[in-house]
Amino acid sequence: MSNRHTTTDVILIGAGIMSATLGALLKELVPEWKITVFEKLENAGEESSNEWNNAGTGHSALCELNYTPEKSDGSIDISKAIKINEQFQISKQFWSYLVNSNLIRNPQDFIMPLPHISLVQGEKNVTFLKKRFEALSNNPLFQGMEFSDDPEKLKEWIPLIMEGRTSKEPIAATKIDSGTDVNFGALTRMLFDHLKSQNVEINYKHLVKDIKRTTDNSWKLKVLDMDSGKIEYHTAKFVFIGGGGGSLPLLQKTGIPESKHIGGFPVSGLFLVCNNPKVVEQHHAKVYGKAAVGAPPMSVPHLDTRYIDNKKSLLFGPYAGFSPKFLKTGSNMDLLGSVKPNNVFTMLAAGAKNIPLTKYLIGQLMLSKEQRIEELRKFVPTAKGEDWDIVVAGQRVQVIKDTDSGGKGTLQFGTEVVSSSDGSIAALLGASPGASTAVHVMLEVIRKCFPQHLKAWEPKIKEMIPSYGMSLMENPELIREIHTSTEKALGLADQKDKKQVNLA
Repeated sequence: MSNRHTTTDVILIGAGIMSATLGALLKELVPEWKITVFEKLENAGEESSNEWNNAGTGHSALCELNYTPEKSDGSIDISKAIKINEQFQISKQFWSYLVNSNLIRNPQDFIMPLPHISLVQGEKNVTFLKKRFEALSNNPLFQGMEFSDDPEKLKEWIPLIMEGRTSKEPIAATKIDSGTDVNFGALTRMLFDHLKSQNVEINYKHLVKDIKRTTDNSWKLKVLDMDSGKIEYHTAKFVFIGGGGGSLPLLQKTGIPESKHIGGFPVSGLFLVCNNPKVVEQHHAKVYGKAAVGAPPMSVPHLDTRYIDNKKSLLFGPYAGFSPKFLKTGSNMDLLGSVKPNNVFTMLAAGAKNIPLTKYLIGQLMLSKEQRIEELRKFVPTAKGEDWDIVVAGQRVQVIKDTDSGGKGTLQFGTEVVSSSDGSIAALLGASPGASTAVHVMLEVIRKCFPQHLKAWEPKIKEMIPSYGMSLMENPELIREIHTSTEKALGLADQKDKKQVNLA
């Protein structure tokens, strides 16, 4: 029997939240295009998008202190916070469109309202938090934020964290009720069910081995069917590489100039998950603290209420660590294999610059469970070891590249799209705030890769995302409209009402 050859309009590599989002957007914009998906695992949303592999915070900069750094003059820079919040509003608008159009159902299975709280200790940090609160609370995107340094008030907000606290250090928190907990695994699976119903061909247990340009500037993929062991060939005019940590090796195989001088730095993570329902019931928020000195931004300690499989859980972490794998299901040779002649100096420079970070990550990896519980007790003084289990979170691969500001081998903490100059191929690299801003990031891919269609597609994009092309910051009225319409469509208002009733 001869090997399978197919030709299609679009190929998506990786069945995570990014491919799911791009597929769903393209299906609305050009329903007649043929889309094919390849995923090496058995199901959608099993790697970084899986609910156990990320924090599930609808990242909107409501509580993440690393998005609002203090400048040398003591003022607070809120530009990144505004940007991330606006990007999350874009996601909420698109999800609302999908729900209102009956393309996905039961939004409460993937998004729940949850207060977002920032918590700090020590006089210097309390001053910082107060300044941050003053900088954000006048902003229409952060309306409703409250600040308190009164321990009695904090007992109402975060009883579990305040119980048994003996430290005399000043303590303060900000709280905002418009935060969310998002189950990106559930959302990814819903989107793939929707795509399947739209005749998108989804191939699980298919591993992309190679990507080559053809004479007519299409892309030919060599794909292994892992069940039969057969090699297949698939050609498309446009390819999106959304394979999480697995994207970098595939991007390197394309040979496009944009793929040169880029490396990847893998970071692993662990969470503690509470298995005692009595403890879980005492906490209802996502509470973010401040990262330890020398710690990477993705290891900010936080105690999170999560809704997974319609059950309330409590997670604490993440404890960062180091593994040479680029995916949880990857190989110990991933890091070494990603070093190429064109990025070896970039990688070496990054290694030399980040020796303290590497030491920190390896140190984190060596912690015993008891030492991890000690860390948790800084948040929850009454924590008992037997109430908590360790869960391995997802692998993240941070981008390393040469930048004007950081020089050779600069570690990038964020999400990057790398695309060819002709827009025929794009890859997504990087990590947080990743999933939360998936819709914004995929609209960027569309903008970069399909400039010739943008004019024709714009009315439909605006129908799906009313704020498209506008700055929410400059349109407070629009922010209010979007808050109201997305809360209604996603059932967030109903869930809040239910919570109030239960509390009463």
